[in-house]
Amino acid sequence: MLSFTEIVRTRTDLGRDDVAWLQLLQADWQIIADLSFADLVLWLPDRAGTGFWAVAQMRPTTGPTAYVDDVVGTFVERGRRPLLDAALEQGRTAREGDPEWRDEVPVRMESIPVVRAGTVIGVIGRHTNLLGVRTPSRLELSYLQTATDLTQMIATGHFPATGQRSDHADSPRVGDGFLRVDELGHVVYASPNAQSVYRRLGLSGDLAGLLLADLVRELVPPRRRPDEETLSAVLGGRAHRDVEIGTDGNDGVSLIVRSIPLRPAGVHIGGLILVRDVTDLRRRDRELVTKDATIREIHHRVKNNLQTVAALLRLQARRIDNETAKLALEEAVRRVGSIAIVHETLSQAVEETVAFDEIADRLGAMVTDVSAFTGRVRVHRDGTFGVLPSQAANALAMVLTELLQNAVEHGYDDADQAATGVIEVSVRHDAGRMHVTIDDDGRGLPAGFSLEGSTNLGLSIVRTLVESELDGQLTMSTRLEGGTRVEVDVPEV
Repeated sequence: MLSFTEIVRTRTDLGRDDVAWLQLLQADWQIIADLSFADLVLWLPDRAGTGFWAVAQMRPTTGPTAYVDDVVGTFVERGRRPLLDAALEQGRTAREGDPEWRDEVPVRMESIPVVRAGTVIGVIGRHTNLLGVRTPSRLELSYLQTATDLTQMIATGHFPATGQRSDHADSPRVGDGFLRVDELGHVVYASPNAQSVYRRLGLSGDLAGLLLADLVRELVPPRRRPDEETLSAVLGGRAHRDVEIGTDGNDGVSLIVRSIPLRPAGVHIGGLILVRDVTDLRRRDRELVTKDATIREIHHRVKNNLQTVAALLRLQARRIDNETAKLALEEAVRRVGSIAIVHETLSQAVEETVAFDEIADRLGAMVTDVSAFTGRVRVHRDGTFGVLPSQAANALAMVLTELLQNAVEHGYDDADQAATGVIEVSVRHDAGRMHVTIDDDGRGLPAGFSLEGSTNLGLSIVRTLVESELDGQLTMSTRLEGGTRVEVDVPEV
C-alpha cells in the first residue's frame, strides 16, 4: 500500500506548502470525524487529471464506521465519483440525495473541497453510516453543527490553523469533554463529560451561560493558569491552541483545555472547546519523576561506595610487600573503578541507559594512566557504541577494562622505557549485532596460546561476561602486522 508521502511525491503536482497544509489538516481531523460521526477520506487529484488518489483515512470513535477496509492507496477515475469531481471543479461542498449502499449498509457521502490560498488542492470525502439512525440528541446536534462549521472553514481555506499547535501529547478528544462558546466566550452548550470535568474543578452549577474565562479565574489560582491574554483567548474560543489549568495541593485537579476558533464564513462566531481531566496522568508523572530521582540517587551512592572500596583496596595494596598480592589488589581496584564509572554515568542520566562512548574513553584513559606506560601507550576509539542498558553497560565496561589492561600489561615491555604503543578500539554495527575489535601493536600472543586453556583470571572474567552476560562470542589472535587482535561479537540490546 502506497503511503501519503509516496503518493504525493510520485502521483501529484502538490508543492511543499500544500503538503504542509494537508499534514496540519490530518493532525486535527480526528476531531472532525468524531463530531461528524463519519469516516473521512482525503482524495488528491493526480497530476494527469485522470482521477483521484486516496491518501489518508480517519474513522470516527463516536459512531459506526462506513469503511471496514482501508481505502488508502485506492485510485478512482474521473466520472466514477461525481461528488469528488464537483467539489474539485466548483470549490463547493457537494452532497448526494440518496445514500449509496456498501456491504448492505446505507452510507451518505459528502465531498468537501480542501482550499489553500484560494485554490482547491484536494477533496475530503465524508461518509456517514446511516444504519440505525435515530432522532439526534442535543449533544449530537451540537457535534454535527460544529462539524459543519469546521468543514465550511476547510472549504473556504480558514482551517487548519497555521499558528501555534498543541503543547501537549495528551491533547483532549471530543469524548473527553465538549463545549461550544459564542463570540463573547459564553458557554452555549456543554456535554455531560465537560460538566463532570468542571465540577471536579469546583463548579457547583451548570456551565451553560457562564463566561468560561471568568469561571476559570474564580476556580483556578493564578499560578495554575496561563497569563490573562492567553486565558481570555483560549477560553474565549479565539486562539487555536491549548493550555493546562488546575488546582493546588496533593489532591489538586489538572485539566487540559483546547480551543479551536469557529469562522465558517470568515467571521468569528465562537469556538469549540475540548477539555480533558489529566489529574491521574500528572500524578503518575510526579511518581515517575520521584522514582527517577530515587534511582539516580541510588546510582550515585553505589558509585560513592565503589570508590570507597577502591580506595580501601588501594590503601591495602600500599601496605603489602608481596608483589603478587599487590598486583592482584591493583587489578581489583581497576575492576571496581570500571563499574563505578558506569554508575556515575547512570546517576546523571534520566533513564536506565547510558551513552557508552564516554565510558569507553574514560576506561581507556584510566587503564593507561595507572600503568607503567603512562603517557606512552594511548587508546584510540573508532566508531560508536551507542546507548546501552545499564546491565549490559556494566558487563561491557568490565570486559573492556580487562582487555585493555591485558593489552597494556602483556603487549609491551615495561623494562623498555622508550617503548610506545597504540591500542585501537573499533566498533561497528551490522545485522543486529555489535562487533568490537581491540587491536594493539605489541608483541602478540605467546606461542601455543589457547583462549580455552588460559588460566589468566582477567580472561576468565572476560569469557564469562561475554558468553553468559552478553550472550556473545570472544576470539583472540595474533595480527599479521604484529600485535594482538581481540574480537567481541554480541547481539544489539
